[in-house]
Amino acid sequence: MAYRYRSRRSVKRLARRSRRNFLITIIIIAILLYSTLMWILPNFIGGIGFVKNVIKPSQNNSNQSSDTLALAPPVLNIPYEATNSAQIDIKGFGTPTSKVKLYIDDESSQTIGVLSDGSFIFENVTLNLGTNNIYGKTVDDKGQESLPSKTIKLQFDNETPSLSINEPEDSKVVQGGDKKVRVSGKTEPGVKVFINDMQIIVGGDGNFSTDQPLNEGANTISIKAVDAASNTNELQRRVNYNP
Repeated sequence: MAYRYRSRRSVKRLARRSRRNFLITIIIIAILLYSTLMWILPNFIGGIGFVKNVIKPSQNNSNQSSDTLALAPPVLNIPYEATNSAQIDIKGFGTPTSKVKLYIDDESSQTIGVLSDGSFIFENVTLNLGTNNIYGKTVDDKGQESLPSKTIKLQFDNETPSLSINEPEDSKVVQGGDKKVRVSGKTEPGVKVFINDMQIIVGGDGNFSTDQPLNEGANTISIKAVDAASNTNELQRRVNYNP
């Protein structure tokens, strides 16, 4: 009898515990559903929108980069490394019917159209004194610019090179001997020296020396220094030779 009574009490306790656990489970599920509807789901949807906004600009930037890469840069042709002219013409080739923008030291200089044969020419381009870094970009009808062309370094120098003559002195008289006279002097390093239009060897420090043959009687010796920009400095010496 007592055993049956204890069993009934145990069953009642288990039933109460099961109902309590069931109610707790229902409450937890309700809280989770409420949180999902009020916070998790809206934030999830907002996150999807944010990702889309991030991806779209990236795709636009990618398309712009592709357009830039699709444009071939122009080819500039400057057949010298230095000039003494403040203004020059620059020829080149590019994509037919496009435009080419010229840059000097990263500053936009001129923009011209490319002819149907792909050629173009920039006229009267003004240079900066010293080194000019010159390059061009192709521009399409949408205003998109290509990558820059190969940069060309061009030196603008309008100063004449220094030149001094050590020997012979002017109006020198040479008597007998080997019918020649020593000509020596100094100019700037890298400058070419011509004596009577014949180029001679110049040392790395700008010094030069050579023997110049003489004719009987009066001789005029022309010594000319020419730098990379074709600036010229010329001196003359008169030498008389008597056999």
